[in-house]
Amino acid sequence: MDWKETPEAHVFKADVPGLKKEEVKVKIEDDWVLQISRERNIEKEDKNDRWHRMERSSGKFMRRFKLPENAKVDQVKASLENGVLTIIVLKEEVKKADVKAIEISG
Repeated sequence: MDWKETPEAHVFKADVPGLKKEEVKVKIEDDWVLQISRERNIEKEDKNDRWHRMERSSGKFMRRFKLPENAKVDQVKASLENGVLTIIVLKEEVKKADVKAIEISG
């Protein structure tokens, strides 16, 4: 899982080869947590099959990320293309505080 921050958004990318978009769940929980999960089932076996190697993973997968306060959790976009899940969480514009000179007394 990759997470990078651009001036406009937080961008998450994950390799999920062989999964359909219906098999991947993306949600934002109440406490500003981005959750990505999936479940891949083992292929049904025929009792006449003889496996030589099984390397593709099966089972449940879940990753959670605490989003910073500048994340617009109501504006999240997710796409799945060529086995790569991309999630874009837009950012609020952070206003910089005005810097004022303070006169020193005494």
